[in-house]
Amino acid sequence: MFIDCFQNNGTDYLRLVESRRIVDKNGKKTPRKRVLLNIGPLSNFDDGKPEYLSRLRDSFRKGTPLIEPLLPFAGKMQPKAHTLTFTDGAPECISHPKIFSHVLLDRVCQSLGLSSLCATLKHELSLEYDLAGYLRLLLFGRILNPASKMSTSLQNEDYHEPIVPDADYRYHVYDVLDVLHENKERFIRRMNSSITKGLGRNPRRVFYDVTNFFFETDEPDGEEEVDGRMEKGLRQKGVSKENRKEPIVQLGLFLDDKGIPVTMETFPGNTLDHQTLRPAMKESLDGLAFDRYILVADRGMCVGPNLCGIRKDGHGYIISKSIRKTAKQDRKWILEPDGYIHKSAGFRYKSREHARTVKDENGKMQTLKEKVVVYWSKKFHDREYFQHRSFLEFIEKLRKDPSSFRVTATQARNLKKYFRKEFVNKETGEIVNANELLGMLDEEKLEELTAYMGYYQIVTSETDMEPEEVIETYHELTRIEDQFREMKGTLETRPMFVRTRAHIKAHLLLCMMALTVMRVIQRKLVDSGAASVSDDTAWSYGMTGRRLQKALQRWRVERMPNDLFRFCDTDDEDVSALLKAFGIHIEPRLYTRGDLRSIKSCIHPFNV
Repeated sequence: MFIDCFQNNGTDYLRLVESRRIVDKNGKKTPRKRVLLNIGPLSNFDDGKPEYLSRLRDSFRKGTPLIEPLLPFAGKMQPKAHTLTFTDGAPECISHPKIFSHVLLDRVCQSLGLSSLCATLKHELSLEYDLAGYLRLLLFGRILNPASKMSTSLQNEDYHEPIVPDADYRYHVYDVLDVLHENKERFIRRMNSSITKGLGRNPRRVFYDVTNFFFETDEPDGEEEVDGRMEKGLRQKGVSKENRKEPIVQLGLFLDDKGIPVTMETFPGNTLDHQTLRPAMKESLDGLAFDRYILVADRGMCVGPNLCGIRKDGHGYIISKSIRKTAKQDRKWILEPDGYIHKSAGFRYKSREHARTVKDENGKMQTLKEKVVVYWSKKFHDREYFQHRSFLEFIEKLRKDPSSFRVTATQARNLKKYFRKEFVNKETGEIVNANELLGMLDEEKLEELTAYMGYYQIVTSETDMEPEEVIETYHELTRIEDQFREMKGTLETRPMFVRTRAHIKAHLLLCMMALTVMRVIQRKLVDSGAASVSDDTAWSYGMTGRRLQKALQRWRVERMPNDLFRFCDTDDEDVSALLKAFGIHIEPRLYTRGDLRSIKSCIHPFNV
């Protein structure tokens, strides 16, 4: 006997059921549920305290149920003894634990609307293969055991129940990539509407940044025909974030203020970062029909066409701006001590409003009224000093004994911007006279290097926003860096082995969808209190992506004789936290197939 929670017309109901096995007309044993007591709507009994369902089940097992009508049945809950027979040579003598966490991942995919959209597309496109099954297989594989598309298709039998019951044709995984590419906007919109409804997404602030991924190939793509016109291929050599020499592809990612991906767009690898923002907004973000939002981005996006375009669309921005590329009079204002508010010994800030003139997308001059916020942080100062420490130590030694130094051509190239141009041989790059090193140094540039250490500048269209809120909002941009680390680390997005434009874009979309599934699970961990939140940051995922991946991998079930099952590693700390977050209570007992099926029905990824 166990307490079952099921949904009827969107309302959670409780009932006491008993699992039993009957023999059908073909002589096969079939699991069946027999309802012993219809308890009623969960809302009638929930006391509002955390984990009510888990506490109710635990009280029933102990014989002191929280619901009075269960008292007559509680005394009948006696531990059941099982006698299992293992025969030498029988298959049961070899253990094959199967992944069971797919039931959780499956429920998340359902809550995100992916399963229902796949059903719609299968009907619209008259597909004969299991679109939803193959998509889930690719998604679950990317989260649990990232591999190539062909290798992922072989993981089908690793699950307690195969994700695709009749996976005879492995190459359907590539057919799924084609469907993903052709229907990207529909998948993005479906996930967005589901998250908006389920988690209350309210994109008042949208974060944007760019990264790139490399391929295992040396040759970039040539031109190819796209929608009747010739375009350069996606795989191009550009400025790799990982200093790779292979061709890369650019990915622009949008994130909401809950740390969950919103949408993404891909670009050829030689596209400059700031050139991706406006196309990404037009091709991806605008299709979601968000109300006015504030875009938060790094200094690479702080160019006139981007800022004018954002304002023209009716939105706002908070973007950092390079101090060293700022006008001289503005840099002087930054260093002036007047006006700074000291929050602590290691942090101070000040702000002002100003108007500046920039060029828009059409080359016309536009005047932008902005608030400028600058702050100094000792933590940032120490970090920046450490990055330049070896150079500053070199300068100090040079000042003490210039005659003992011989600067090579390589060193001269590295230090060239700090030397006066008239002292460098233009043909060889070597120093004209090593004894005149001190005279060659540009002291003004050296002073500028150290003077601005620890300072940071942010510009915003939100002139009414308080400076501290501007700073705090901009600092949340670090969340998007975490998305890229998860994609490149936990989800192993690169190196990419697909090669066509459609499959490259679909692969990156698939990885973003897998990341979204992970973030929804992590959000549940935090909201349920099952995972602790760091006090050092305003946001936290509760459990890192790698730990979550390992916890999902460890949640397995093993088949025993008599068609009974036992769970593996549910006493693991991370697995236990994961189960607790979703109200899943795995008792230390053997389970029937019917028991296993009932677990999935109790999983609700969203809180509403």
